[in-house]
Amino acid sequence: MRSEELGETLLPKRLALPIFASDPLSSVAYATGEILLVLTVGGTAFLYLTPWIGLGVVALMAVVVLSYRQVVHAYPSGGGSYEVVSRNLGANPGLVVAASLLVDYVMTVAVSVASGVDNMISAFGSLADHRVALALGFVALLTAVNLRGVRESGRAFAAPTYLFIGAILLMVVTGLVRLAFGDGPQAPTAHLGVAAEDGKDALQGLGLLMLGLRAFASGCTALTGVEAISNGVPAFRAPKSRNAAATMAVMGVVAVVMFAGVTLLALTSHVHYVEDACQLTGLAGDCHAHTQQTVIAQLAASVFGGSDSVLFYFVQAVTALVLILAANTAFNGFPLLASILAQHRYLPRQMHTRGDRLAFSNGILALAVAAGALLWFYEADVTSLIHLYILGVFTSFTLSQIGMVRHWNRTLATEGDPAVRGAAQRSRIINGLGAVTTALVLVIVLITKFTQGAWLAVVAAVLLWLMMRGVRRHYDAVAAELAVADGEEASRPRQVHAVVLVSKLHRPTLRALGYAQAFRPDTLEAVTVDVEPESTAELRAQWEDGGVEVPLRVLDSPFREITKPVVAHVRELTAAHPGDAVAVIVPEYVVGHWWEHLLHNQSALWLKSRLLFTPGVMVISVPWQLTSAGRADRPARRAPGAVRRGEPTRGR
Repeated sequence: MRSEELGETLLPKRLALPIFASDPLSSVAYATGEILLVLTVGGTAFLYLTPWIGLGVVALMAVVVLSYRQVVHAYPSGGGSYEVVSRNLGANPGLVVAASLLVDYVMTVAVSVASGVDNMISAFGSLADHRVALALGFVALLTAVNLRGVRESGRAFAAPTYLFIGAILLMVVTGLVRLAFGDGPQAPTAHLGVAAEDGKDALQGLGLLMLGLRAFASGCTALTGVEAISNGVPAFRAPKSRNAAATMAVMGVVAVVMFAGVTLLALTSHVHYVEDACQLTGLAGDCHAHTQQTVIAQLAASVFGGSDSVLFYFVQAVTALVLILAANTAFNGFPLLASILAQHRYLPRQMHTRGDRLAFSNGILALAVAAGALLWFYEADVTSLIHLYILGVFTSFTLSQIGMVRHWNRTLATEGDPAVRGAAQRSRIINGLGAVTTALVLVIVLITKFTQGAWLAVVAAVLLWLMMRGVRRHYDAVAAELAVADGEEASRPRQVHAVVLVSKLHRPTLRALGYAQAFRPDTLEAVTVDVEPESTAELRAQWEDGGVEVPLRVLDSPFREITKPVVAHVRELTAAHPGDAVAVIVPEYVVGHWWEHLLHNQSALWLKSRLLFTPGVMVISVPWQLTSAGRADRPARRAPGAVRRGEPTRGR
């Protein structure tokens, strides 16, 4: 796609919702389960806390969505939390947010894909032994789809997201209607007891408070991905801010309704969901070999008449699919944020480059590699991965809301219009409430999850922060070193001394000598290294018989090295002629097959790599195309990137 076609990739709201909001929407498939996993450490004694914890998550979701709607309107250029914090709190806090979000995006892919695979295994237990392979395969598939471009990925992911929303709402409504008519569904685990872990059946006081806070922190996984819309405002159709804000409002309402419905249904149907299946009492068979069904699977089975009903398989299919596709939120958010960071010189510039389909291909590939490594290392286990989750997102939530409060303070200090001041004051109250709330949640998450693995996310974010500062220092140092001073003119060497490297007298050597003579250097010599005396004597004879006018210098090499004598000779030239330029001309073969590169030009490659570090030396390659290179130069029918690189294509 041509650069001017970028406008055709902009998204209407109906496609933006599944692209940017699939993560928070799909998190209802595991957020309730994470709450139950924590509370059942005390058996069933503490499940009465579930509705209060669920209510807290719903309230927090509402506050965060309202707060980020202010961000979308105030900063429509994209960047979301990173831009807000950088502009209002400074570069270093902005990098903290950026590092936290990049880590969280990687975790989003890992957790979403692992959870999707879990739901597949809930329907087809025989897949349990292939958990990691399935997870890595889905990451590869998501990568391939996203490399096709944002709009194409939106079309591919829209239907599963809307089907998931419909399936969950159908399940919740059906279950609540049955409950209202006295035929409440019963989960497959309702008849099983739950054994409390040692010492966890009689928690009181501080112990009970910590258990509740830990469950609340786990339930807050429902909020992951909420900020992705604020990062992706530039991808919306005009009016961008209004469309993005509307999409965020729809996302918030739908996510709250689904999460509340699933949590209520799980309580009324008596779902028992534990971290270790051996906690379940009354379980038939070996508990160690038992594969638990997810909360969504248990609810679908209880509402729709068992684990062999058509609607059960439909719910499981769309849940697994949307959980895997929920990683697409990160596949859009991570490359966009990385592109902005690269533009600000905090990441390598390649991250800012769009690929052939106008997607940020390098960012997509980097995310896929990082998420794939996590899935492989943690064996695609959701329980292990979830502890690394949400810490980063609440760091960005908190700092961005503090930044927005400062933004409104500046607006109120300079604005005289009463209507604008009133809107700014309301927005400041919303963002202030959001800052306080998310800061409290961040402290809770940090305390309750730090020792369970969240410290790894902290370490990763710190290392990423240090790396980005190092990248910026490098780019700043290079820019300062390369800057042209006032009145500075192009420096011209007094003389040019040309050195043509020779191994044999053949056509590539003659071309290199001819090129050297064409630009008329002040001195010109051919240089060869005496590795084998017989070959050197033969070259001398050919040189004299051929009547080559350029003098041939033979460098002694008692240890049969090629690179060191040439580098030493060139350095002697630069030392003897300070202020002059030395041009080292290297004849090279151009081959057409990858395996031919292994057979040619190895000495030339090593020589060039050494000579490039010598001040005052210019290394010039003179190519000689072999027959295979001529065949390889023929245009391919559908070579990737051929149009962007200006290459001709056949059959177009």
